[in-house]
Amino acid sequence: MKKILVPTDFSSTAEHALKVAAKLAKKYDSEIYLLHMLELPLQLIDPVSGNRNQNLPESIFFMKLAHQRFGALMKKSFLKGIKIHETVLFHQAFEGIMEVSQQYDCDIIIMGSHGASGFKKMFIGSNTEKVVRSSNVPVLVIKEEQEDFDIDNFIFATDGEEVYKNTLEAAYNFSEMISAKFHLLFINTPNKFLTSDEVKVRMGNFIANTKVENYELHIFNDTNVERGILNFASKKEKSLIGMSTHGRKGLAHFFNGSISEDLVHHAQMPLVTFKI
Repeated sequence: MKKILVPTDFSSTAEHALKVAAKLAKKYDSEIYLLHMLELPLQLIDPVSGNRNQNLPESIFFMKLAHQRFGALMKKSFLKGIKIHETVLFHQAFEGIMEVSQQYDCDIIIMGSHGASGFKKMFIGSNTEKVVRSSNVPVLVIKEEQEDFDIDNFIFATDGEEVYKNTLEAAYNFSEMISAKFHLLFINTPNKFLTSDEVKVRMGNFIANTKVENYELHIFNDTNVERGILNFASKKEKSLIGMSTHGRKGLAHFFNGSISEDLVHHAQMPLVTFKI
């Protein structure tokens, strides 16, 4: 983990993500690419070409303002001693994040997300959801300030389908890197119930011919997958949830139900995604 991309809008939520990135950067001697996207008002966009004119006085003003905010942010004590690359682009947020991630060959994207009003809303219809769905590198989503981000338990939730094998190994490698215990979690639901023996056979086939060695298998019964993941994770201190994403299908492929706002409000743990 040598290059960490952190998109920021200078909000407190984005700062939560930056603090986590800073802790990881210090631990792994990483560089941070701090990105701010300037989405200019429509009147500053050429109606013919659709391009943003970066030489207009208004564009220059917004650019200077962004650099001033970067300057204030860089004075934060938690960033001391970290090599940080400041990047400001006139671009749509999602496209800019993907562009910078690929341009600098970043190893991980760390993003803040509000999400307190519902797990689904945290992703659907947001730049975070688009990045999670499209990024070829892991995306770590931070919802609230983390005191230390010392993760003891990495919970990888999966149904054991063959298509997720590559993300299984990526998740396992990530857990090894952060020195966390790897938990392989299968959620049993009433409409798709499997016996414990059936789950063990499925998961045995799932990890066959992979590098996954040190892990604990958990079979957790609940009314739906989302609730099961959150309820299981809530029983593990200092936990990080790991998930697979499926390109355009995104989290909807795995999450096909809804979670109550109250449940999500009490489960503010971070989540990291890995694209198939």
